Amino acid sequence: MEEVVLNSGYKMPLLGMGTATYPMPSIDELTSILVDAIETGYRHFDTAALYGSEEAVGRAVAAAIERDIIKRRQQMFITSKLWCTDAHPQLVLPALKNTLGKLGLDFVDLYLIHWPISIKPGVDIYKLKKEDDNIIVPFDMKGVWRAMEGCCKLGLAKSIGVSNFSCAKLSRLLQIATIPPAVNQVEMNVAWQQQKLLKFCKEKGVHVSAYSPLGAKGASWNSPIINDIATSKQKTNSQVALRWIYEQGASVIAKSFNKERMKQNLEIFDWGLSTEDNFLIQDIPQRKGYDGEIFTHPNGPYKSVDEIWDGEI
Repeated sequence: MEEVVLNSGYKMPLLGMGTATYPMPSIDELTSILVDAIETGYRHFDTAALYGSEEAVGRAVAAAIERDIIKRRQQMFITSKLWCTDAHPQLVLPALKNTLGKLGLDFVDLYLIHWPISIKPGVDIYKLKKEDDNIIVPFDMKGVWRAMEGCCKLGLAKSIGVSNFSCAKLSRLLQIATIPPAVNQVEMNVAWQQQKLLKFCKEKGVHVSAYSPLGAKGASWNSPIINDIATSKQKTNSQVALRWIYEQGASVIAKSFNKERMKQNLEIFDWGLSTEDNFLIQDIPQRKGYDGEIFTHPNGPYKSVDEIWDGEI
């Protein structure tokens, strides 16, 4: 497994296993799937408070050690995320401690702010209605990030970062951060290529991690262009799409609970795309799959999707 050295000095595997799915399997079933993933070669799990998969991730790591698949916890890289209802300065540390309790771990390798959005504590995002008022509240970026830095200084998170931050929001954060974000995890795939964000993050030393690498909500990543390239290289369409992300300098969070596809997704490091392939991929129509529209409200901090992304959509 290839790795990238983050600006925190820690190494992160360039391909991780996503654990967000609906409906979620039982804890026992998901634990078994994740143990299979470790056995297949995955060394990075991406979870979040929102996903409901933290306990299974922790159990899988413990089971893999017990079965001698890995020797110690430090062989795994675990990412989790602060959910919006805890994106308040005084709730960050308790939220991380709750996450660590579910994982059964002393620290996470990477802790991310899930969205640059704060929701009133206790609100169920899955039951949020557009007519609900005063549910989404102003995001205290400085206060929340100071609390994230506190988690890092306590050793509870080896690296800290963000998710779903635009260039503009990331720029604001970098101006106030004592510890700069190590990662910005965003939707990225051949159908949403993020060239502006990639360039900005590279200049600032922030690593880009791609979620929904095979498209989100029906975005047409699986185009005839990808199919033709895959056929010519005797690869799967998914392998071509994942390889493209890797060649952009980003890491990949791929999710498949199928053992054969798990294995295929790992097989993207020992071959490459040609210049012509890349030119063809640039012509794939672009469409963002998940725009965060649920977080907009006429009386809230974000009145439109455009405001969430600062026009970068």
